[in-house]
Amino acid sequence: MNTYKNTRHAKFLLNYHFIWIPKYRKHILDNPKIKQLTLDTINELADKHKFEVLATEIMPDHIHLFISALPKYSPSKLMNIIKDTTGGRISKHFPELNIKGSIWTRAYFVATAGNVSSETIQHYIENQR
Repeated sequence: MNTYKNTRHAKFLLNYHFIWIPKYRKHILDNPKIKQLTLDTINELADKHKFEVLATEIMPDHIHLFISALPKYSPSKLMNIIKDTTGGRISKHFPELNIKGSIWTRAYFVATAGNVSSETIQHYIENQR
């Protein structure tokens, strides 16, 4: 989980914790079919976009997703890819849930996580001279 990864030109460790919710905080995610469709879609996207799913928890009214991603993707781009694709598939299979054009709200939470603290990085930078 906290091991550095490589691309041809970068060494990195980018872990993101995302949380997002359905519109109007509706409890649509307690439906086993919707839950499985969402998990399957996230796993497909992980393969396609080469991010690693570290943990997932689907609650009745929100989703937690912890991933390790490539540096070419910003957190907002990742969230856009994940929410657009999962929302589109849910809308296709459950059209009655498509509320005002979308399954998800536009809002989301994101936090970064790694194996060093902000204080450690600050101390490292300050002591470079």
